[in-house]
Amino acid sequence: MKTDQLRDCYLEFFKNKKHKLIPSDSLVPVDPSVMFTSAGMNQFKAYFMGEKTDMSRATTCQKCLRTGDLENVGVTAFHHTFFEMLGNFSFGDYFKQEAIEWAWEFLTKALNMKTDDLWVSVYEQDSEAYDIWHKHIGMPQNRIVRLGAHFNFWPADAPELGPNGPCGPCSEIFFDKGKNIGCGSPDCNPDCDCDRFVEVWNLVFTQFNRIGKNELEKLGQKNIDTGMGLERMASVLQGKMNNFEIDILAPIVEHVRKDLKTELTDLKNKQFVHAIVDHCRAASFSISDGVFPSNEDRGYVVRRLIRKAAYHACSLGRKKPFLYSLVPLYAEMMKKPYPELWDKKEDISAVIKAEEEKFLSALDTGKSQMVMLLEQAGKENRTELKGDEVFKLYDTFGLPPDTIKDIAQEADFTVDEEGFRQLLEQRKEQSRSSSMFDSEIFAKNEISLEEKTEFKGYDTLSLDTEIVRVLEGKETVSSLDRGKNGMVVLSATPFYAESGGQKDDKGVIRTEKGLFAVDHVYKVKDAFIHSGRVIEGNIAQGKACAEVDRDRRKALTRAHTATHLLQSALRSLLGTHVAQQGSLVDVDRLRFDFTHFSGLSREELAEVEKLVNSYILRSDPIGKRVLPYDEAKKEKALAFFEEKYSDFVRVISVADYSKEFCGGTHADNTAEIGSFCILSEYSVSSGIRRIEAAVGKEAYRNFAYFKNITAQAGEILKAGEDRIIERIGALQKELRIAREKADQLQKNMLAAKAEKDVESKIEDIEGVKVLVLGLKDKQFPDLLHLADVLRGKIGSGLVLLLAENKDSRIFVFAATRDMEQKKITCKDFVSACRQDLDLRGGGRPLLCQGVVAATDDIDKYKDRLLKSVKEYLQKCAS
Repeated sequence: MKTDQLRDCYLEFFKNKKHKLIPSDSLVPVDPSVMFTSAGMNQFKAYFMGEKTDMSRATTCQKCLRTGDLENVGVTAFHHTFFEMLGNFSFGDYFKQEAIEWAWEFLTKALNMKTDDLWVSVYEQDSEAYDIWHKHIGMPQNRIVRLGAHFNFWPADAPELGPNGPCGPCSEIFFDKGKNIGCGSPDCNPDCDCDRFVEVWNLVFTQFNRIGKNELEKLGQKNIDTGMGLERMASVLQGKMNNFEIDILAPIVEHVRKDLKTELTDLKNKQFVHAIVDHCRAASFSISDGVFPSNEDRGYVVRRLIRKAAYHACSLGRKKPFLYSLVPLYAEMMKKPYPELWDKKEDISAVIKAEEEKFLSALDTGKSQMVMLLEQAGKENRTELKGDEVFKLYDTFGLPPDTIKDIAQEADFTVDEEGFRQLLEQRKEQSRSSSMFDSEIFAKNEISLEEKTEFKGYDTLSLDTEIVRVLEGKETVSSLDRGKNGMVVLSATPFYAESGGQKDDKGVIRTEKGLFAVDHVYKVKDAFIHSGRVIEGNIAQGKACAEVDRDRRKALTRAHTATHLLQSALRSLLGTHVAQQGSLVDVDRLRFDFTHFSGLSREELAEVEKLVNSYILRSDPIGKRVLPYDEAKKEKALAFFEEKYSDFVRVISVADYSKEFCGGTHADNTAEIGSFCILSEYSVSSGIRRIEAAVGKEAYRNFAYFKNITAQAGEILKAGEDRIIERIGALQKELRIAREKADQLQKNMLAAKAEKDVESKIEDIEGVKVLVLGLKDKQFPDLLHLADVLRGKIGSGLVLLLAENKDSRIFVFAATRDMEQKKITCKDFVSACRQDLDLRGGGRPLLCQGVVAATDDIDKYKDRLLKSVKEYLQKCAS
């Protein structure tokens, strides 16, 4: 049975059992407690918890991504990072008997699997499940295995180790590949870790709520959560011993094998190829769902997968990007269930290629640095790279920690992973912006905030309200006196709390006895925290009037609405792959991060700016509606994938060109933005670009500034504004010619000075003329020119030039052409004497250059150099 047929067969089977067919959720889950969707049940958490009750049965084929077994991918026959999970779920409806009955019916009737090939395991204390399998289904006792909580409880070991919350025993179904597979023991069963048994289905019976160690209370609502690995079951049905041999993966494995010119008979090569196919597939689906390579969170996982696959390819001899070429193959193989992958294949390929190129460039530079560090460690009799050395390779040269570890292992070195992690955390801590508001106060429950603040800021900027709590530091106080810093909680507020990239409002809170200046506004749970200081009288609980700074709010709304227009313009001009990855909305300024795989040209930026300003000039009204989440999705409103949305969402729409989920504040008409000016565009990470722009008053200031600069430049250059660029080009040409003449004159003077007494400095060593010169404050271009002149002067031999500069000592070694015929080359000399002379560099047989790491006196070093030359020439002559 083909994989697509298996998927359809499963879903149709449970659809006929009155399960609602639910599409696969995104790999970016709604549940903020998990980074990626890792199981079929993730999207049904609210149903399992009884928070939603509009559905009692569901079935899905869910895209999943897990990295917990990353090191096993390719090594074993069944591990993946990306995989599909078939599942059927009951939310307080049917329970163990139906779940087991239908699983058995599907396997033995729908798939026609032989009953003798199937085994099951149950939790050792779950006699109910055991009896259903044995007495009701008729499974022989010798094919039912009782296992402990580590294997047959979900989560594993939950009774003793937790976490607290819903949990329950499970029953797993195994396929027996036969007695001739695995350990060969007559007592072999699914508890054995040999390769004979393949777990194909896990039935989880969620019937308990854990409240403490080994304290389980019965749940009022019992649930069923099942999971069948699509790839595993496909391999069983197709008679394959390895998931990578099934119909949707085998053609890609073969493509990679041919492209890398490798054979799968070599176990290590086979593992690398399988890992490449898996990691690239996982990255492709992640990018399709809006997760682009970066240095943080989900983006880092995607970057790690691409770079790990690229490193495996390098290990197999591929030094150029090629992973990107696999994307159309995945898209073709999985077009039926996931047409979005096919639609986005060009964009996904471009992102992966850009990341490959970046990694390969970093790998070249970083590996050379790592070789030096490993050499130094060897001299110090160390077999471990220190944490600071690993951090330097990561932070300065861009090598991923996994790659560093892989390269180190190849050289029989370990790495100080804990030391690296500590330095990385220090760097993160240093980069975190400081704030007078400590959210940890609330996160650690040192203060209980049960108040609920009603937000009225969409409709008004001034509001009669009530102060319900006053805080000084961590303590609730009765009042705050003049000059004191503190925080105020209101029953209702017009102040916007910083969220969704938009900065918070500022303003004042007035009472009969005092005035409180609001500097920052935060939301903790359902309470709005107004942080600031008392500037008049004192502040206490009771009636108050909250007033937002109107000019600041208007400037923020101009900038926020402009981000929506900017995204619309980018999608219109660059393509629908453009999606918001983050933003910052400040006073008449904005920063917008978006997915795109190459930098924007000057012409493209001009077109974007022109289009946004045309939207502004249209004076389009801006719609603001609150809709049910599902209805908003049907209207194809854009959602920022990292945001978590409730059942009802606010949708901001402008004419027919912009519609987005957004809880921020917005203008009523595009004309209120005034004008839009792009300040900069640059890369944030591979596949992520950033535009910084100004609107309103800031845009006008920028336009006025550049107009003034242009006028001044015209006066200085004595050219009209329309001829400034032409005049600058002419001056640059003149300057370039003058510099070339000056450089040539300097080189001629240097050569003339060196030629004066060349004959007296030439030494005859083993019948070869050798000229060694030490110079001050000269760079590589000077030495290279001088080497050419002096080679011509001596006719035959070696020219060894050293230059001592303020921060470095460099060398250029040159040989005349006849030396190569005598098997005497600069390249061989540098290789032979690299360690003795502390050389870092290389080149061609007749010319090498690099850095001298030695710090001893230049004259003493020249003596060392001559000694090494003599030893080298003697060796060549022997």
